[in-house]
Amino acid sequence: MPDNSDVRDQLREAILRGAYAPRQRLIEADLAEEYGASRFTLRNALIQLASEGLVELQPNRGARVREITVEEAIEITEIRQAVESLVAARAAERVSDEQIGFLRQLGEEMRSAVEHNELMRYSELNSTLHSSLRDIAAHSAATQVLAQLHGQMVRHQFRLFLVPGRPSLSLPEHLAIIDGVCTRDPEGAAAAMSIHVGSVITTLRSFVEAPAVR
Repeated sequence: MPDNSDVRDQLREAILRGAYAPRQRLIEADLAEEYGASRFTLRNALIQLASEGLVELQPNRGARVREITVEEAIEITEIRQAVESLVAARAAERVSDEQIGFLRQLGEEMRSAVEHNELMRYSELNSTLHSSLRDIAAHSAATQVLAQLHGQMVRHQFRLFLVPGRPSLSLPEHLAIIDGVCTRDPEGAAAAMSIHVGSVITTLRSFVEAPAVR
């Protein structure tokens, strides 16, 4: 049988890709059968995912996928703003010549994706940029925090992706981050990242009174 970490990782990945909807009940017996795990192992996995904010455990009612409100998403993104700015500054201090070449090329690919309206491609490049900056910064605590924040923000990140014109607005922000890192300017990189994530917060605030995207 798989151990706790295997089941936890599989269940986390399923939640993040949307296999289970927000507020959906997670029935231990059904999940134990689906993942070939014991009820004990499955329960431990759910407890760990609850500690990550992906699952909520309700007394006498079991577990369900946690729904993150827009208000919570804004607070989470405010934390991300501070941590990602730290990462950008540290990346600017540590970046190598080879990594600068990679980031510059990535920026050109992002520009091309927006020009050709390749939204999925742009989204993938966006993820690559942020993960590359974390790798360059090599700040393990920040990486761990951001991974947890990302897990809680998946549904709202999808909504951000659907906002008309969002890529065209975020492209110059991303290019400014790249420029700050590649010129080895920690303050400039941190400021550019703060502006970028701040614009995400502004967009999230527009969701508070707007109808939900279905």
